[in-house]
Amino acid sequence: MNSIADVIGKLCKIILPIPEESYIGNTDSSVAICTLSSLDLLKQISNSELMKHISIAGKLLSENKGIDSIIKYIYLNKKIKTIIVCGKEVWGHKAGHSLFELHKNGIDDYGRIINSTSPYPLLTATKLEINNFQNQINLVNLINEINLNRIKQFII
Repeated sequence: MNSIADVIGKLCKIILPIPEESYIGNTDSSVAICTLSSLDLLKQISNSELMKHISIAGKLLSENKGIDSIIKYIYLNKKIKTIIVCGKEVWGHKAGHSLFELHKNGIDDYGRIINSTSPYPLLTATKLEINNFQNQINLVNLINEINLNRIKQFII
């Protein structure tokens, strides 16, 4: 990222602090949920019986560090086979879109997610970790879905 983006990112952390949250559920489950920017939906899921049926629930706010975190988590957790991507996109970042483009197209020689329309889709994950993600994971596209009952239909 350039220095202006770094400064803006640091200001956002001070002005709008968002806790780094994920919730561990049934570690034998092969399903994970990503609620994108829908923090209320993440809280609903974390307080529901759904946690008995999923391995982890978390958010995704950025097309770079956030996706890198998912890639590395998946690489270390071979049981996870499906990620349900739901909730609202972060305005301007389109992290969900970038996650799907990464799954479909991978990265170029500079670590940029191919065909992403996000402003900074640059990853530090290795090609090995990304290939593992592409081959291990089935992504379920429920972007913009915030109704917990509809999301449950894809799990239970």
